[in-house]
Amino acid sequence: MNWWVIFLTFIAVNLDFFLILIFLLNSYRTRDVIIGYSLGLVLLLAASFFIGKLLSLFLPEWLLGILGILPIYMALHDNDEDPTGKGTHNPILNTFITYLAVCSGCNLSIFLPVLTGLSFNNFLLVTGFIIILAIIVVIIVKLVGDLPVVKQVMDKYGEPLMKIIYIGVGLYVFWDSGLISHLVKLLV
Repeated sequence: MNWWVIFLTFIAVNLDFFLILIFLLNSYRTRDVIIGYSLGLVLLLAASFFIGKLLSLFLPEWLLGILGILPIYMALHDNDEDPTGKGTHNPILNTFITYLAVCSGCNLSIFLPVLTGLSFNNFLLVTGFIIILAIIVVIIVKLVGDLPVVKQVMDKYGEPLMKIIYIGVGLYVFWDSGLISHLVKLLV
């Protein structure tokens, strides 16, 4: 388990949501946003982990490395939609639904290959780590959300940075799963 990959994956998958957090935090209490965001993260992480475990029952680990293509595909074929933010008036539920609308596809496809090889205990550690990161991010976004420089930087560099990180995560999954070494052995 590589904590830097988990950290970078969290940042990359949630980069677009960080901007939305600025709007959510202007409308709702920080506590409500943290709860809704955390619930969304736990749901998507658990789905990624359990889907990966199901696949690993039938396929060898090196073959699961092919899942590394998902983050690379996401980087090269970005089809994000802007959330409308319409719906419920419950701040926790609204944050939860907004997060799922914005990040479900990315989270499932990016975290699935990263979490597949983890034990259940390591999955719980990773989930706790990501929840802590989410709380820290919400607090930071709350503190700097009014600064114009934040929007300028995200507008200019956010999309390419996210794509580079997704490709890096995909390549790491290829390497870490043993897929590359297995393919090299087949070719030699």
